[in-house]
Amino acid sequence: MGYEIVKLESVCYSYPRNKDHVLYNINLSVKKGEFIVIIGENGSGKTTLCKCLNGIIPHSERGRFRGRVLIDSMDTRSAYLSEIAKKVGIVLEDPESQLFTTTVFNEVAFGPENLNLPVEEIKATVKWVLEAVGLKGLENRSPATLSGGQKQRLALASVLAMKPAVMVLDEPTSQLDPLGTEEFFSIIEELKGRFGMTIIMATHKTDEVLPLADRICVLHRGRILACDKPEIVFSTVDLLEKIKIPVPTCFSLSNYLKDKGGLNINSFATPEEAEEEIRVLLNHQEKY
Repeated sequence: MGYEIVKLESVCYSYPRNKDHVLYNINLSVKKGEFIVIIGENGSGKTTLCKCLNGIIPHSERGRFRGRVLIDSMDTRSAYLSEIAKKVGIVLEDPESQLFTTTVFNEVAFGPENLNLPVEEIKATVKWVLEAVGLKGLENRSPATLSGGQKQRLALASVLAMKPAVMVLDEPTSQLDPLGTEEFFSIIEELKGRFGMTIIMATHKTDEVLPLADRICVLHRGRILACDKPEIVFSTVDLLEKIKIPVPTCFSLSNYLKDKGGLNINSFATPEEAEEEIRVLLNHQEKY
């Protein structure tokens, strides 16, 4: 991992005409190349936190904002949104809210065009981005004719074309079916592996994203209750159950085997890890 590329210092925020804080005293540092997953029940502040990261708060949604958000040492309070957009890309829950041009090519080219990049560089960027997200060959299609999964990939592509240092994903698969969700996460995994991109994702689909996460941050009523490696966060079963956050299936099984079965095993996050851990356990038992 690299240096601290994202830093939130004592961030508090409440929406206009609302006395209660949506975010309260948020302190979080993210290193370059990290994949941070933010989980929490509806209303916990996940979307608001994402908006703070790309400058929508405090520039577009006023409210009451305190603290600092630093992106690659740039203070979002004093920077222009156009400057922040060069460093932070965001993909929202509803992809259609981000799509507004007539063709897939134009959608991806829009950002680089606004940066006044040379035409040949824009064409090259559109080509590699569409290949990266699996939309090669659809350049002339209207975004309106794409499937839900393809629209979400196009929204991701339009952000990637800006080559941001930080990618923020706000519930990007909430409207996708299981196959679309699987495809989207496979693309994110490839992007992380190929480009070492810093990714901050708010999601409730912990089973799918778990193998990719470096750290899990638990957000509850605007406060970070825990932020650590997945195996540590998901071992706090009582805390998660109290705030109604489901423990991923594999962690639930490993926690049960350790707590109820009294087995000395490692926590596992994926079916493959579960299979390996149980095979080791059975082989150990056969020896005795």
